[in-house]
Amino acid sequence: MRLAPLALVAALSLAPAARAADNVSTFTLDNGMEAVVIEDHRAPVVVHMVWYRVGSADEPPGRSGIAHFLEHLMFKATDELVSGELSNTVAANGGSDNAFTSFDYTAYFQRIAADRLDLVMGMEASRMDGLALVEEDIVTERDVVIEERAQRTDSDPGALFNEQLNAALYLNHPYNRPIIGWKHEAHTLSLEDAEAFYAAHYGPNNAILVVAGDVDPAEVQALAEKHYGPIPPNPAIVPRNRPSEPPQLAERRLSYKDARIGNDYVTRTYLAPERDPGNQRSAAALTMLAAVLGGSSTNSVLARKLQFENPVSVYTSAWYRGGSLDDGAFGLVIVPAPGVELEEAERLLDGAVAEFIEEGVDPKQLARIKMNLRADQIYARDNISSLANRYGRALAVGLSVEDVTAWPDLLQAVTEEDILAAAKTYLDRTSAVTGLARADREVTQ
Repeated sequence: MRLAPLALVAALSLAPAARAADNVSTFTLDNGMEAVVIEDHRAPVVVHMVWYRVGSADEPPGRSGIAHFLEHLMFKATDELVSGELSNTVAANGGSDNAFTSFDYTAYFQRIAADRLDLVMGMEASRMDGLALVEEDIVTERDVVIEERAQRTDSDPGALFNEQLNAALYLNHPYNRPIIGWKHEAHTLSLEDAEAFYAAHYGPNNAILVVAGDVDPAEVQALAEKHYGPIPPNPAIVPRNRPSEPPQLAERRLSYKDARIGNDYVTRTYLAPERDPGNQRSAAALTMLAAVLGGSSTNSVLARKLQFENPVSVYTSAWYRGGSLDDGAFGLVIVPAPGVELEEAERLLDGAVAEFIEEGVDPKQLARIKMNLRADQIYARDNISSLANRYGRALAVGLSVEDVTAWPDLLQAVTEEDILAAAKTYLDRTSAVTGLARADREVTQ
């Protein structure tokens, strides 16, 4: 691992971590690495995570999947560790580790006894700027990624359909390509591609450290300064500048057939705003709209209207994806009952939504949803991995600790008027993709 000049090491702040909220502390190293510490002393366990502000939407054209491919390669050798040593050491110490890639971030984590934090932090720091790839790593790991795609996407008609829907929803933004990459491009990824992507995006000034569990914030800061502090900022890292969506003027429609589809269904996905720093009200309203419309299989609006009062479907749902850096999505799904054609199911779905907007929100249902949300948020505090993920995901897309802590109260403050306004504003067919998925028994794959 490369070392920073002595001047930078000496300049590291020794001030105590700033207290941002109950049991949550923050600090920033002089090399630009941000850190969040979440104290929970109920068990002698710690979750250590490093989040990089880079994901599949930051990949160069023609190299889809390189972010996820590099995630795999990060478990190979560094200038201090042999290939596989990090995971083997964590396992030998009774812990577990893994990583994941999204559109907007890549995260690496370990869950281990609290007195092993020094150990895992040192190893994680080693691969922040000391990755040592060889050609043999590329060939074997590329095959692993291609097989992963075969198992998770190519063998799943729903995953293939979602891939097509997403590609149609975003006309210009790179969210329109799959995180795991297009298969034909995955076969061409090279050592040079991996090294270039690593050099362009990995470094302390593009990373967020999240440590949750039985820890003391001052001790975490001291360890971070010891292991991450000497790593110099990566001068290649620049602010993300992605293509934006043009005005969407026409609904897109897809018809997908696959012999492996078990039940025909209709789905519609609308472009919708994401949670923005200091401005999460629209996202909160959309979150509650999804819960009211289709968050429950028994007492949501769509379930009541289309599964019980008029049993024309066997399943309905609504969802909202707003935890992204750029525009997210809002979705509706209906699986029609036997004998109901997809086009009729779509018409009935639209009718149920229109009736809801006309009738308004049932105040008892809204109160019940808010109570359940508050209970879920309380129970989530018992899971340090969940807490670490909550803060890491938010900071990786530009939100702040204050935004995270404000979110539960914003959800509780959403009114009927907010929910109906969100429905009228964002359920706009001109910025939506409607997909009809049918079983085609003559098709084989």
